[in-house]
Amino acid sequence: MKIKLILLVCLAGVLLFSSCGEPNAVPKPSTFLRTEFPAHAYRTYTSPNHFQFKLANLFMPKTFEQTQSNYSVQEIDLGPLNGTLFLYYLAIPTKDSLPEIINFANDKVDEHKIMADKIDFEQIIDKEKRVFGTFFELKGNVATNFQFYLTDSTQHFLRGEVLLNCRPNYDSLRPALQYLKADLQELVHSFKWN
Repeated sequence: MKIKLILLVCLAGVLLFSSCGEPNAVPKPSTFLRTEFPAHAYRTYTSPNHFQFKLANLFMPKTFEQTQSNYSVQEIDLGPLNGTLFLYYLAIPTKDSLPEIINFANDKVDEHKIMADKIDFEQIIDKEKRVFGTFFELKGNVATNFQFYLTDSTQHFLRGEVLLNCRPNYDSLRPALQYLKADLQELVHSFKWN
């Protein structure tokens, strides 16, 4: 009986000390693939409407739809970034309607305020080329991270919006969004009316 008791105490000791070793393995959190993008390169793109700009070589114009004589929609495929840049052009009917049109563009940005962590904006003012507008960057898990509008304040108005074909996960999309931001800023800063 004493031998069984000694064996039982030894076995309990071995089990106790063997379980106090290294902590249990914890699975690693899921990660995202690192995306490599080529160096930025641009070409001049002239729209069927009344403007031109520097377009990234990765991007390809897809469709152009003239729905009315004063309104059209242009889609630009963002290539490996898996999204589309929509350009909405409007010939300004009267100079008095410009504030309403700008308010509409701002309302389109405001629709995403609920999900946005922060909205940064940059004013575009180029008096020589008569290009005025605002470039918006929406940070957070939003449906569109970039929107902008440009006008000559008398005849032409253009609104741009980027939609990516994926679930909005800002942390995983951040490298692609920073790459895309550089291309969009080149677009708005090189923009000119014909």
